[in-house]
Amino acid sequence: MLSGTLLGLFFLNDFYIVHTFEATFSLFYKLLTTAWIVKTLGFVLLVGAIIALIEKSGGVAGFIDYALHKRSFVKSSRSALMLSYVLGIIIFIETSITALISGAVGKPFCDKYKIPHAKLAFVCDSTSAPIGSLVIFNGYGALLLGLITTQVSEGILQVNSFSLLLEAVILNFYALSALAVAFLYIWFSFDIGPMKDLVFKKSENYFEQKPQSMYLMLLPISLMLVLIFVFLYITGNGEILKGSGSSSIFYTMLSVLIFMFVYYISTKSMQVGEWFSTAYVGIKKLFSVSIILIFAFSIGEVTTQLKTGMYLASFASENLDVVFLASIIFLLSSVISFSTGTSWGTFSIMIPIALPMAVGMDANIALVVAAVISGGIFGDHCSPISDTTIISSMAADCDVIEHVKTQLPYALISGCIAFILFFLFSYFG
Repeated sequence: MLSGTLLGLFFLNDFYIVHTFEATFSLFYKLLTTAWIVKTLGFVLLVGAIIALIEKSGGVAGFIDYALHKRSFVKSSRSALMLSYVLGIIIFIETSITALISGAVGKPFCDKYKIPHAKLAFVCDSTSAPIGSLVIFNGYGALLLGLITTQVSEGILQVNSFSLLLEAVILNFYALSALAVAFLYIWFSFDIGPMKDLVFKKSENYFEQKPQSMYLMLLPISLMLVLIFVFLYITGNGEILKGSGSSSIFYTMLSVLIFMFVYYISTKSMQVGEWFSTAYVGIKKLFSVSIILIFAFSIGEVTTQLKTGMYLASFASENLDVVFLASIIFLLSSVISFSTGTSWGTFSIMIPIALPMAVGMDANIALVVAAVISGGIFGDHCSPISDTTIISSMAADCDVIEHVKTQLPYALISGCIAFILFFLFSYFG
């Protein structure tokens, strides 16, 4: 993304190196002094602190202990996988955490009912990235809201960024299809392709953190769900859909972090020094993500100035019927994300291109945004070099390649369903 930004500025400045450096400095100065961008970057860092604190508190281990020993949630192989599926939906704060928790809870039950661990990895992976892209107050929401807001601020769109993102989330057909296919797989246990040949191998790695109260995890997440709508209501002067997404998410995370300080210290779950050191570690872990966000915004700004999207729109309008636009955008995004293993990079490349195309061709803008999101999640879901693919394999204690091979047929089914739905909604919409 940095290379693309520099190359784009080189073109914009008529190939003068000195002018390109000046433009680069001006661009990043502009980005880092824009209020909503600063809030978005702050939100990412606060998420890092919250994730680290929840992990360190023992709340996750407490929930696992509750599910394993205090409540008999699991009585069959179906309910063993279903528990991990439900946890994958509930723990939406970050895709890696989603996969790790659902995998950690599921492994002992898989061993008890002799379920091959690749099946657990499939369930973990099918809920991590898909559910993350359906929930807006996490890293996905921050990036997408920022990329859309960039297009609005440049005058490409005349809409409320948050409302557009909400509508696009509802039309995120790949994520919805992946969740539905995973649920049906668990319920009916239909093995296709390499999944038929799996052999059970007992796990030796279990979650070893000392369990504490599960409310150390559940209360911050519940508060997050409530406060996001409260701040949207406040910033929208009584109208949630007109609220500021970047401000609401930032203030939500800041409020949750303050609550966690009071709660953890008052219940003696952590000492003050330990709380601050843990929060710092979490912020440091996600600092690189905030750098990626800055580069994502910069390349979005440059492609807007180059009018890449408008050029492609004028080119496509002569060669492509508008009813195929969302489906083609989904395919292109899928290829990019599968090849690179990153949904974030795919969003950063495709949003600044797809949105002007949708405007230029008078297409359904929310549907096109949803196509980019769905395509990015497809690659994140099944690419062998995706972080969520690797983490899901690690959490379930199975081989990465085995996980990729067994999961791919189901991912392709979800992809075909999404492709058809994008076409049908374009055709009838």
